[in-house]
Amino acid sequence: MTAVYLVTLALLGCAAAMSLYRVARGPSMLDRAVALDVLTALAMCGIGAAAAVLGDLSPMPILLVLSLLGFVGSVSLARFFSGRSR
Repeated sequence: MTAVYLVTLALLGCAAAMSLYRVARGPSMLDRAVALDVLTALAMCGIGAAAAVLGDLSPMPILLVLSLLGFVGSVSLARFFSGRSR
């Protein structure tokens, strides 16, 4: 493994830890929803980085499913929160 890959994994791990903190301690449900969307994006970045380092294309369907899941989830949460009034 190269040093760039290790630094990338460390940064993704730190970002995931901060996002998990926001999921646990978010002041509102919208903050928690955005943090879960960020966690999905971080998982996709980690899988993509691992696939690039290993030279393996087999995780690409997983990335496709995660991207579609993240998009549909974000749109549905946006529609849900736009209809709610404070």
